[in-house]
Amino acid sequence: MTSRINWLKVAFTLLGGTLLAFILWPLLNTIFTSHPHELWRTIIDPQVQGAILLSFYASAIATGIAIVTGVPLAYLLARHEFAGKGVIEGLIDLPIVVPHTAAGIALLMVFGREGILGKAFEPIGMRFVSSVPGIVIAMLFVSMPFLVDAARDGFAAVDPRLERVARTLGAGPWGAFRRVALPLAWRNILSGTVLMWARGLSEFGAVIILTYHPMVAPVLLYERFESYGLNYARPVAVWIILSALAVFIVLRLLARTRKQ
Repeated sequence: MTSRINWLKVAFTLLGGTLLAFILWPLLNTIFTSHPHELWRTIIDPQVQGAILLSFYASAIATGIAIVTGVPLAYLLARHEFAGKGVIEGLIDLPIVVPHTAAGIALLMVFGREGILGKAFEPIGMRFVSSVPGIVIAMLFVSMPFLVDAARDGFAAVDPRLERVARTLGAGPWGAFRRVALPLAWRNILSGTVLMWARGLSEFGAVIILTYHPMVAPVLLYERFESYGLNYARPVAVWIILSALAVFIVLRLLARTRKQ
């Protein structure tokens, strides 16, 4: 029995290591085959700096909107049974299935200059085509499921009896949610927030349909690859990888500290 378990562990380690190598090899190869001079010249380029910062900024706004709107929805799905609940849960995950270029077209039909919401927001000076709000809604659409699903699982893991006890002690519905459910589900919410923010950073298909300019980092990378080739695009790819990796590690460390 012990021998079988050891062989199973070895086999699984090899299979898992193969997958990890598949992830790390292309990234590390891209980083270490770039000349330091090229990397320095690229990072001092204002266009590269602006594209990376815009990606971080727009994804953060999209994540903030999802926290305000998606966490309450996740709580309702975790705590209540109602007609159409399964349909709603399916709709939440739909952006993961729909090709993101198709999602961009769908958003353009609604938020474009001839779309219903595009026309509705135009009088107040907000437009979504070729603008930062368009980038935000594209990122929000494609990455929102990560946060809502994680928050729903977190709330579902909280024993409802704890909230009922808080209610018997005088807390209202909001008080029970804020003081019991939210703190206990916070780990999942934070994990979903990190995943959503990171997914928003990498969004390309929906963003390029709505907003080619101003360019976020993935669009800038695509534009340089198409215009100048691999050697010119590679340093940009390195800085995008390093920037996303650095912030992702920081957020993961913060999440681990929160757990402790």
